Amino acid sequence: MLHTKLQFTATTMASSINLLISPPNSQYSFCSRNSLFFSPSITTFRRTLPSKSLSISASSSSTTALEALIFDCDGVILESEHLHRQAYNDAFSHFNVRCPDNDDEPLNWSLEFYDVLQNQIGGGKPKMRWYFKEHGWPSSTIFQHSPEDDNDRAKLIDTLQDWKTERYKEIIKSGTVEPRPGVLRLMDEAKAAGKMLAVCSAATKSSVVLCLENLIGLDRFHGLDCFLAGDDVKEKKPDPSIYITAAKKLGVSESNCLVVEDSVIGLQAATGAGMSCVITYTSSTADQDFKEAIAIYPDLSDVRFNDLESLLQDVVVAK
Repeated sequence: MLHTKLQFTATTMASSINLLISPPNSQYSFCSRNSLFFSPSITTFRRTLPSKSLSISASSSSTTALEALIFDCDGVILESEHLHRQAYNDAFSHFNVRCPDNDDEPLNWSLEFYDVLQNQIGGGKPKMRWYFKEHGWPSSTIFQHSPEDDNDRAKLIDTLQDWKTERYKEIIKSGTVEPRPGVLRLMDEAKAAGKMLAVCSAATKSSVVLCLENLIGLDRFHGLDCFLAGDDVKEKKPDPSIYITAAKKLGVSESNCLVVEDSVIGLQAATGAGMSCVITYTSSTADQDFKEAIAIYPDLSDVRFNDLESLLQDVVVAK
């Protein structure tokens, strides 16, 4: 099913708004869900807004200025979900994790399954807990028999997550992973404009720190005005806690923040916090429903910080 993507690009006081429609999966050619290839097309048209939508005062405009740009990490700063899947499967193999519904071999999450799982449940421990509840608690070298009480089940998940995190770090440190296009330039432009910069990820803090140090560099990492990981909040995305907490730490209103996300889970977390959100989708999230996003991009290579500032102002004007 095709989803219409709207990208607002009007100037603040214009009488109409340019809309870019880009259905990212309108020209798929694929052999299976494992491999998606698309070449988006873009059409421009103009929509006239009611005159009252454009009636804003100077003071109202100033209160909606973009003051903080907030990035998710996995899927936004780097294409990472296939790396996480590899690390989970390596952990399942290492501990010989076997679920009751298929105990002939260690658990292995397929690409198709993980695409669905990672877009519905945020955080590694919640993913495993959900899976084991659905498919039965497994035997392993951690527990010879399936754990039956909550303490043993928590220990199983903690052990698997800790090992998976270390394996993920090894993959990141291998030097084969690069940031997604446009990310570093956009971060630098935000800082050059005197704006605050933050990263909010649902992943384990140690793995996010490693990713950021290796992919954006130590100077940019230490220059962040706020950095939060899944360890810092009680609830994972799509719960908005991480973004609400970020706004408090930054000392800005949620309406003055703009979030960059890649999935509907992240989008829901951002909008639930009262923040506007732009999407830079990946092959595994391209067909999700991003109707609440104010702009949708295949990547950030052609996006400038000035574009994002205008987006936030235009959305308020359109309201």
